Amino acid sequence: MSKILVIGAGGVSSVAVHKMCMNADIFPEVHLASRTKSKCDAIAQSVKTRTGQSVETYEIDAEEVPAMVNLIKKVGATLVVNLALPYQDLPIMDACLEAGVHYLDTANYEPKDEAKFEYHWQWAYHDRFKEAGLMALLGSGFDPGVTSVFTMWLKKHKLKTIRTLDILDCNGGDHGQAFATNFNPEINIREVTAPARHWENGDWVETPAMQVMTEFDFEAVGTRNAYLMYHEELESLSKFNPEMERARFWMTFGDEYIKHLTVLQNVGMTGIEPIKYQGQDIIPLQFLAAVLPKPESLGETTKGNTNIGCIATGEALDGSGEKTFYINNICSHEAAYEETGNQAVSYTTGVPAMIGTAMMVTGAWSGANGEGGVFNMEEMDPDPFMDMLNEHGLPWQVKELDGPVGF
Repeated sequence: MSKILVIGAGGVSSVAVHKMCMNADIFPEVHLASRTKSKCDAIAQSVKTRTGQSVETYEIDAEEVPAMVNLIKKVGATLVVNLALPYQDLPIMDACLEAGVHYLDTANYEPKDEAKFEYHWQWAYHDRFKEAGLMALLGSGFDPGVTSVFTMWLKKHKLKTIRTLDILDCNGGDHGQAFATNFNPEINIREVTAPARHWENGDWVETPAMQVMTEFDFEAVGTRNAYLMYHEELESLSKFNPEMERARFWMTFGDEYIKHLTVLQNVGMTGIEPIKYQGQDIIPLQFLAAVLPKPESLGETTKGNTNIGCIATGEALDGSGEKTFYINNICSHEAAYEETGNQAVSYTTGVPAMIGTAMMVTGAWSGANGEGGVFNMEEMDPDPFMDMLNEHGLPWQVKELDGPVGF
């Protein structure tokens, strides 16, 4: 019987735990821990009210490996779902290895002192997990996660090769705040202010943050400005699809968001180096995150839709020449809130976290030939994951376009 230990108590965790408890046949026992136990307790109470299922809660500092090992053993967990901060990926992986349990996360490791997120730190754990007979699944969110599975589904069912790939992430929701981020403020702002990078002709091309923009008409949202950014799935997708000539990631931002972020950068509030304030070291971005609205508090007021998907061009499987396909999901903020008490940005990450966990628990995904190791979503069969997206609140659609993107 599977016993799941979820680490982290933000909006994504809330969605994942709600969805796990809505599927008690797959997840008969779910435990939840974070640095702030009261946040876990609030999620557990909501889960009890909505599903009737009980969730045990605990206080834990996920960066303390011995404490994590003790908790894993106390719970008797068979799999740890890491929905905490990316800084905590490596210590949680260390704890999983020591305790002998499987691991899953939604975002790759990022050091605290540098806005740089890459997979190599976690890929280096492959042999250790393999020798232990344990599986670690990386990036089971939406982007990365669903976007990776979307791409591989197209390659399995529509395209023999992928020449170009564009991932487009649009949040068309309005939360009524002057400035707020739809997921963890510290991680969000570090991502947005980092230099943009995309894959082209076998190398990375870097451009200044928020300098390359295109307009795109998103179904159920409308025309929005999408900005070129770096996102971690570009690294894994280019690795597992070496024929790709170009891969890019785009995210939409409104003018008000850009204006506020520019001011915050200009006055130093997005800095990640410690400064002295009243005799104490503080990190400006962490202080800013503390005063901004919490993403999990935005659910009730957020209206509208998200639209996230992939446009891929390549050689058609049926031999009919080059074709372009667009595969995407549209998610309603209101529907997400009604079901789980969270807005759609949390929902679109929390549901895939649940599905990835289900893939591991049921044995639908078990690594390479059932052996342990560290794996990305691109290495797994996309079909069972895609089926569960349709069944559990993130239905997808695919259509053929007239030709490659014009931007």
